[in-house]
Amino acid sequence: MTVGTAASQEMRKGGRTTALILATAGLAVSFWAWALLSPLSSTYKELLRLTPFEASILVAVPVIVGSLGRIVLGALTDRYGGRLMFAVASMLGVIPVVFLAFAESYPALLIGGFVLGLTGATFAIGVPFVNAWFPPERRGLALGLFGMGNIGTAISGFATPWLADRYGRAVPFFVVAAALVVVGLAFLAFGREAPGTRRATEPFLARFLAAGRLRVTRELAAMYALTFGGFVAFGAYLPLYLKAVYGLSTADAAARAAGFVVLATLARPVGGWLADRFGGEIVLAGALAVAVVCAVAVSFAPPMPPATAGFLAMAAALGLGNGAIFALLGRAVPGNMIGSATGVVGAVGGLGGFLPPIVMGLIYQSTGSYAIGLMLLAAVAAAALVYCWFVLRPSRTARLTQEEGI
Repeated sequence: MTVGTAASQEMRKGGRTTALILATAGLAVSFWAWALLSPLSSTYKELLRLTPFEASILVAVPVIVGSLGRIVLGALTDRYGGRLMFAVASMLGVIPVVFLAFAESYPALLIGGFVLGLTGATFAIGVPFVNAWFPPERRGLALGLFGMGNIGTAISGFATPWLADRYGRAVPFFVVAAALVVVGLAFLAFGREAPGTRRATEPFLARFLAAGRLRVTRELAAMYALTFGGFVAFGAYLPLYLKAVYGLSTADAAARAAGFVVLATLARPVGGWLADRFGGEIVLAGALAVAVVCAVAVSFAPPMPPATAGFLAMAAALGLGNGAIFALLGRAVPGNMIGSATGVVGAVGGLGGFLPPIVMGLIYQSTGSYAIGLMLLAAVAAAALVYCWFVLRPSRTARLTQEEGI
């Protein structure tokens, strides 16, 4: 190995570390912004006398916008690169955050929440940005570590109500706005694209349709709708659920929901690492099996200790599944289409997080119980498990056999 080659590899290694740190920190701040309304939903519900359905809509609006926005931001990242797009998205995210600091009515909160969804779409920027820096055999772990930026949702669960109670409701919004500015400037100052990154030149619609036509994109999108959708839905709606079913205080319910998010986030890189070693389909199938059992168990509203164990086990399973999915995506999709494919998968996954809070709110409003909603989750997870084990896993085995010429 020549001195020049060694120096080049060392520079690339340093670039990988910087890119991963920047993207993970940026995602954490973006997800804190994206989740600002959820920990305060009970407060808004009491102040504005909202129905359970109206409160569900307030929580769900940023989720759906952040989900659909991933299609656009993912495609733009393929075209202009993750460094520029993350900086621009962070700076633009300041606008709705500051607006919500002064919002006093339900329509104003809905408008602010709608635009706030942009911050949740930055996930589709980070995946291709990080993916390009790592070789295929290490992408599962790298993308899993990047996905730990989901911890921003947990930070919001802990910090947002505390800041609001101690210093005033507007303060957490100002703190997040400042953090978004710092992220944007950091990307401009220190962010770099991976060497050899190819920019897409095809029109947006052509790239979007090409990514959507890939079978692996459609399959992983459906799986992500369940795993990430479940993560987002529980992270957003769990405070309301715990208050209604177990009579917890707002702060206690928000803290327990944040614990759910923390565990799911920590499990994500583990899922990516396991997928690198044993195959993403096997890891995903195991995660879905655990989710089925846990959803059935908690649907009976057991006492708090077993319910806590059930929700935490579900959180770990969903995190493992999320990590496995993007390990599969990073290896199966061509490099110049990663952003577009991530946009499609991320959008469908976010939509998976939009529907459950609304369904749960409607079911609870009609029946006074969440059992039916949790049983529906178990049924969907069971169907996904069957597909993963009997379709995804055999198709991967056949593909690997063909590639190896066996």
